[in-house]
Amino acid sequence: MITATTYPETLPPEVDLRIGQRVHTAEGKRPLRVVATNNGHMEWSRYYRDPRLYDLEVLHAHFVDHRYPRHSHDYFVIALIETGAASCWHRGTQQVAASGQVFIINPEEPHTGDPATTGGYVYRALYLRPEYLTQVGADIGTPTTPFFNDSVVRDERLSLALSGFHRSLAANAASSECEALLLRALTRLLTHHADRRITPRTIGSERPAVRTAREYIQAHFAEDVSLLTLARLVSLSPYYLARVFEREVGLPPHAYLENVRVRKAREFLDQGHTVASTALLAGYADQSHLTHRFKRFLGITPGQYIRNSKIQQGHAHARS
Repeated sequence: MITATTYPETLPPEVDLRIGQRVHTAEGKRPLRVVATNNGHMEWSRYYRDPRLYDLEVLHAHFVDHRYPRHSHDYFVIALIETGAASCWHRGTQQVAASGQVFIINPEEPHTGDPATTGGYVYRALYLRPEYLTQVGADIGTPTTPFFNDSVVRDERLSLALSGFHRSLAANAASSECEALLLRALTRLLTHHADRRITPRTIGSERPAVRTAREYIQAHFAEDVSLLTLARLVSLSPYYLARVFEREVGLPPHAYLENVRVRKAREFLDQGHTVASTALLAGYADQSHLTHRFKRFLGITPGQYIRNSKIQQGHAHARS
């Protein structure tokens, strides 16, 4: 249960919220459907998708103790820091984003996520599929997959545009309003911060030994894949393979395996599997192990993820 006292000023003052409840908030006159909450020790997270907007995903959270391990995504992460400050290891350096600044992570770039102040941070993260952002870029005259060279940007107009979109989405505004605000924010992002001069290394362009090891992990993610097994597969020493794999992929083999398992777990949950069956399918010993790893990597539990999907599907059917 969440009470008003656990919320920073940046969050709507809902009281005694329950999953699926529709309440009126300060973010808009229309009711907001509470999709997922996780409250404990002053931490909470709310995660949801909107099928009306290309199935984009949003995380709104306050983290004090939670720390993301080094991992990567197959989508862009655009994160607006509302209060406090967050720290992120990215491209070999430690980056810090304070209130009003924006974190930008390209697909497949390893990074971490930690609070940079004792009070933690509140942020709104937008997860965008590369194909969608590429299409938006093509519509405004930049027909290539964008790449962002700066991990942290200070751009008041971008921050205001992102905040406007997030609040409109949280207030359950009309699809046309949400999409217009999203496009305004993405246009600002692409025209002022995308770096067309840099062509990022894509997954699949590594040397053959690394590519073979990576593909083996993807195919055998539910197994206990050892470094020795991978080394024998590509005829390299375990020591050398570990070094070259991390240098080219950005993650050591064991961390890459964990990353793949979490992604596969999302896919299994999307397909309707229970948390217990997903744990076994993804290679985890039990449900609690999956829940722990899922929360560490994504900031939410598998239960939150499932509840969100069910609510959004029902919401979409109601509109159709």
